[in-house]
Amino acid sequence: MVALRAPVPVRAERLIIEHGTVLTMNDAGDVHFEGTVVVEGDRIVDVGPSTEVAARTTREGARVIDASNKAVLPGLVDLHYHTALGKGWSDHLPLWEYLETCWYPLIKALDYDAAYWAALTSYAESIRCGVTTVNDMYRKLDALADAAVEIGIRAVLSNDVADAEHGLDTLEDNKLAHQAKHGAGNGRVEVYVGIEWLPFASEELLRDARLLADDLGTGIHIHLNESLSEVENAKQRFGRRPTEVAYDAGILGRNCIAAHCVWLSDLEIALMRETSTQISHNPTSNAKLGNGIARLPEMLAAGLNVGLGHDAAECNNSLDLFEVMKFASLVHRANRVDASLQQAPEVVKMATRNGSRALGHETGELSVDKKADLILVDLNSEMFTPLLPNNADQLYSHLVFAANGSCVDTTIVDGKILMEGRELKTIDEENVLKEANAAFARVLGDIGGA
Repeated sequence: MVALRAPVPVRAERLIIEHGTVLTMNDAGDVHFEGTVVVEGDRIVDVGPSTEVAARTTREGARVIDASNKAVLPGLVDLHYHTALGKGWSDHLPLWEYLETCWYPLIKALDYDAAYWAALTSYAESIRCGVTTVNDMYRKLDALADAAVEIGIRAVLSNDVADAEHGLDTLEDNKLAHQAKHGAGNGRVEVYVGIEWLPFASEELLRDARLLADDLGTGIHIHLNESLSEVENAKQRFGRRPTEVAYDAGILGRNCIAAHCVWLSDLEIALMRETSTQISHNPTSNAKLGNGIARLPEMLAAGLNVGLGHDAAECNNSLDLFEVMKFASLVHRANRVDASLQQAPEVVKMATRNGSRALGHETGELSVDKKADLILVDLNSEMFTPLLPNNADQLYSHLVFAANGSCVDTTIVDGKILMEGRELKTIDEENVLKEANAAFARVLGDIGGA
């Protein structure tokens, strides 16, 4: 089953995006206020001031986009993600009760069609909000991969693996998903090994997960230290805190994405640093579920690479990573009574370069030879007014503290235009929304919740 595609061509061999304010997010932090980005195929081949790029670039055969009154920046990376089937359903509950009464019944009842339409809807919302990469832990990875290929987003997928008695996925499921879908969409789809969380995992499962990931040459995605109840569960079952257990089992490492990490001790932060483990900070989800505020300043001071994720839309009702950026600054300033924390350029870096680095991708900055994953943000709106000419600090401030996903005009992945002028180009959006609503009602009925 596939979504009906809108009959609009979405790729030009050469794409010239000119006259925009280009935030490169490169090592030097270059901002070109009258800038141009040139794309050939799936790569950036030139970037810089428009006059300089024009002098060395032929326009013959190119698709030209006028980015006047727009910011051009790398696509956002949603580093911890769950496809959303039941957004807004029973979301008044604390984490453990919510999981047991809503989340697990829904995902256990999934079939291919429900997962496919839920993924298409989720990925569509992400694309609308400027997200070009998702790190999605869910079930029915064949459906998720097909949806990602169809809509054009870059997706890292992992199964919801747990010990057998919990009725979720197994390592064998994850292995089969990797064999079937890793590398789909010309390499845009990758499959990691996923671990649901330690309350559902034995130490043997954790060790086997690392062995499987190493055997497949892929990464690991795991929930870790999300709630105080999880920490207490680990201490009771294992006699150690969650990150200590994961460390002893070999889970941690450069290719491990540890999501949440709200309740890390000093020792656990040191273990994350020792193993170069990647962290996804998910402040909106942590706030809505009442799970607390992660020790982000200490993580960054320790040199950890921290990206941003929305978690599940069921946990915050939104897939908007601009809102996550705002929370990623505000909650820490409020909690520490310190307005110097998480300045806007640093937060934008977390949502772009840091997330890309965590996944080992060639994205996250606008530089020659990087993958052509980028977005155009409309500056001609109240969100970005006032905006002084050539003022990068004010632009960064607006992106983090004033903007939301509706400011994104164009989203490009692998050199393909997935959205332009707020119009999705690769799916029939009306049909996708209709099918997703029907899928949720059907699954809800199957579990007796309708």
